[in-house]
Amino acid sequence: MDLHGIDLNLLVAFDALMAERSVTRAGTRIGRTQPAMSAALARLRALLRDDLFVRGPQGLQPTPRALDLAEPLSGALAQIQRTLDFTRGFDPAASTTTFTLGLSDHPAFLLLPRLVIALQAAAPGVLLRVRSFTARDDAVRVLDAGEADATIGVPAPPAGRILSRPLFEERFVCVLRRGHPAAGRPLDLDRFLALSHLLVSPENEQFGVVDAALAKRGLKRRLGLTLPQLYAAPGVVAQSDMIATLMQGVVAASGHAGALSLLAPPLDLPSIPFVLSWHRRNDAHPAQRWFRDLVAAQAGA
Repeated sequence: MDLHGIDLNLLVAFDALMAERSVTRAGTRIGRTQPAMSAALARLRALLRDDLFVRGPQGLQPTPRALDLAEPLSGALAQIQRTLDFTRGFDPAASTTTFTLGLSDHPAFLLLPRLVIALQAAAPGVLLRVRSFTARDDAVRVLDAGEADATIGVPAPPAGRILSRPLFEERFVCVLRRGHPAAGRPLDLDRFLALSHLLVSPENEQFGVVDAALAKRGLKRRLGLTLPQLYAAPGVVAQSDMIATLMQGVVAASGHAGALSLLAPPLDLPSIPFVLSWHRRNDAHPAQRWFRDLVAAQAGA
């Protein structure tokens, strides 16, 4: 199909529909009424000879044709926007823009309170929207779809269109309730394996970092509980005889540190890096760059 002379406003409408998956929300995003958005969608369908979006249980779902068009059109629009806006800079004190940040549980507990305070001080008119995700692949998906301006979590699988910068690292510690018979002395591998273990797995797996390290030695631990909620683990350990291997920052932020004994793991476990990620199409935008710098500052990065 020849797109020569196509109305740029239709491409803006398409990009908003891809991001919001709702005619009403897409109209709000770009300042158009619901009838105007419906009309734009009808024109797009006629021009592209495809339904583009069909109604599903979670809103409008893009067709394969729409998915094929999404990234190149979004990239082209972002380039046009950068060309128009780049020399304007960004005035946070006067801005009323909205930033959307995707967060996994630990960065939300660790950084979100500081970020809110910093935003209120520097950009009181800015709205921050937070959306959660668990699987590391979800970060790429939400950035591709324009559902978040940036995400914070463990590094996602490499993708050239996704950029990132390191924020902080967490090391692992073993935790037992205070008074546990095994808590009063250094933890060796035999005592470690004799205990019942709690495994945190947001993706509902039964094989974590500890299990991978044990498997290299031909060993296996005994699981007594698996759960997806990271911050529930310290409280469970504090009231049971189970052991958990958790990120030290989670223990410190959980409110249960005083009821727990921290021990060095009897295994060589790698630290867990957390990174700030964003889509390449947003890389040079002044407002986006300002927001990413503000987020990174809260992590001391």
